[in-house]
Amino acid sequence: MTDQNMNAIERLATVKEERMKAKLGKRYAKEKRFRAYGVASIVIGLCFLAMLLGTIFTAGWSTFYATEIRLTVTYDADAIGVSDLNDESQLMFADWGALVKNAMKERFPYVSGRSDRRAMYSLVSSVAEYDLKDRLEANPELLGTTEEVWLMADDEIDALMKGQVDMSVPENERRISDLQNSLVESLIESGELKKSFNTTFFTNGDSREPEQAGIRGAMLGSFFTLLVTLALSFPIGVAAAIYLEEFAPKNRLTEIIEVNINNLAAVPSIVFGLLGLAVFINVFHLPRSAPVVGGLVLTLMTLPTIIISSRSAIKAVPPSIREAALGLGASKVQMVMHHVLPLAMPGMLTGTIIGMAQALGETAPLLMIGMVAFIADIPSGPLDSATVLPVQIFLWSDLPERAFVAKTSGAIMVLLGFLAAMNLLAVYLRKKFETRW
Repeated sequence: MTDQNMNAIERLATVKEERMKAKLGKRYAKEKRFRAYGVASIVIGLCFLAMLLGTIFTAGWSTFYATEIRLTVTYDADAIGVSDLNDESQLMFADWGALVKNAMKERFPYVSGRSDRRAMYSLVSSVAEYDLKDRLEANPELLGTTEEVWLMADDEIDALMKGQVDMSVPENERRISDLQNSLVESLIESGELKKSFNTTFFTNGDSREPEQAGIRGAMLGSFFTLLVTLALSFPIGVAAAIYLEEFAPKNRLTEIIEVNINNLAAVPSIVFGLLGLAVFINVFHLPRSAPVVGGLVLTLMTLPTIIISSRSAIKAVPPSIREAALGLGASKVQMVMHHVLPLAMPGMLTGTIIGMAQALGETAPLLMIGMVAFIADIPSGPLDSATVLPVQIFLWSDLPERAFVAKTSGAIMVLLGFLAAMNLLAVYLRKKFETRW
């Protein structure tokens, strides 16, 4: 081979090497860009999540504390028109608002004129008189005495104390007048106005007055609804998974059932609400707005999730466990109940908790069965009319009062807390009881 041929071969090899390096460089550049796109998408997603949570927490944090006004209340029998607290007719027609008005007049004797006094009375919540009524009925010995009582302030005063009212705008463009602002400043200077933890948010039911609205009714409604859902969906879902995985023959019918179960997991939740309305209410005439109906509807919705996760947990149990049990003389039922089921239970519980978390956040199916109604009473059982936390959030978000914005965000924070706790419980159970084969 001549030197000329050798040089040509070397040049060809050099060209091929350069081309290969160029291709590798492009490939590495594509991989770097792909990684950069992935990192950028994660960062963007986290930024939007942070914005969402920040907006919710910023708007809802103020709902966890409330403004109270200290007044010296005289339980004057003549003023309220009650001489006997055991007389229901007197209690029905009593002027309980006179207790608050007299206390305000005594605190601000220099305020005169009908409009100014009306503005003065509006510093206190309109339901404060009923709080005094309940206190007097619980303590009849207070009739004819005087005591200092902390009463809930009106929602506009509460917004003022939380910095949500701009007092620099003209008086006719804001809800708080200059007179009310001066009275509030007087109360602050004398220590008769304070901000405290808002217990009513967790102890009261729904109310048209923002300062008195709470989530206790919705929380108990969610509890009873999930209780019915868990009591029905867990045993039915686990039993269905065991039958399909261990006992059902592999034929056309079981294939159709499996396909339908997988398809039901993707059906919009409002379809289950329509089914519940048509069957449970129109056919079986179960009470509307009752947690038992909501639980039945959510059971239908969560069953596919529980069945699919339970079947996956059963499949994860090694065949050697089954073969060893059968080899020692156990029947198929004993093999499943004593060996397969205990080992698959952590995965089943995890799927069930995730299904319950999904049911806790559902709104659309419950709207279809009437759980959207305004219900101020606290439910005492699954058959009482109730609402749930997501529906309560939906109702508050549609109200015009400014204070309900904070209530809505506060309820969302509580709901997110429950959802996070349920998911953390699912992760804990999986980590604690998971067995690696």
